[in-house]
Amino acid sequence: MDSIRKNKLAITLFMLPAVVLFTGIIIVPIIMSFIYSFQEWNGITDPEFIGLNNYIELFTSKSAGFPKTILNALLLAVLSVFIQLPLSLGLALLISRGIKGERFFMTVFFIPVLMSTVVIGQLWLKIYNPRYGILNVILDTLGFDALAQTAWLGDSKTALLAVFIPNLWQYVGYHMLLLYAGIKSVSPDVIEAARIDGATDMQINTKIIIPLLKPVIKICVIFAVTGSLKAFDLIYVLTNGGPDHASEVPSTLMVNMIFGESRYGFGSAIAVLIIFLCFFFAIVIKKAIKTEDYDEK
Repeated sequence: MDSIRKNKLAITLFMLPAVVLFTGIIIVPIIMSFIYSFQEWNGITDPEFIGLNNYIELFTSKSAGFPKTILNALLLAVLSVFIQLPLSLGLALLISRGIKGERFFMTVFFIPVLMSTVVIGQLWLKIYNPRYGILNVILDTLGFDALAQTAWLGDSKTALLAVFIPNLWQYVGYHMLLLYAGIKSVSPDVIEAARIDGATDMQINTKIIIPLLKPVIKICVIFAVTGSLKAFDLIYVLTNGGPDHASEVPSTLMVNMIFGESRYGFGSAIAVLIIFLCFFFAIVIKKAIKTEDYDEK
């Protein structure tokens, strides 16, 4: 009994620093944001309690444009789920077959994940530059003169898609690595038995590997959707939500409201809704993608 108590004390002492850090860095700021979201505060004068006015203004004020930022974030989420993840899955299935240079390709595709997002943003600013950017140079060389004159980040029709492509390039390797690890965990005996029974590679992928990957796919979908809802740094570097709010997402609007207009209460309301939306969609995806072998019934 004494040894059990000593073990509990040791576990508590070892966990205490992590709990303190988690509480101070995550829990306390969330609580403070929730409190500030019910106040009108400019960061200097005393805050004034205004109830739900900030939340009402978010959805009723045309100048705030919050509903549009939600639509932009959801569009990025849809593109991530239906373009980024299938591409990652295809690459993972291809590389996991034991091709020559398997580790090399894994490293190459994962390098963008390790790079600073600010560096990636600056890189793609040069690629998209309408005068000397490599994208327009290639289009001009191929004879697409009209497209070669496009200001990809400066046109409200193309800005959001232009922001998504660097995001696709940066995180396709991240999801590919998760899926690759899942594929490697599938028993080779199961695959070999399927080959003996005459199954093709396509049948093995669709009937065996992908169904067994559902728990990993579910995690990737959650990461892709919640990542799109809280996307900030890359969009901030590339467009800062412009032009004319065409690429504005909740996080960039929040920063502009807090640091640009000194509306800390209004910005805190946006932060609270971002947290709520991330939790909401994570729960919905968890319920929507059934993994009977892993989920509790």
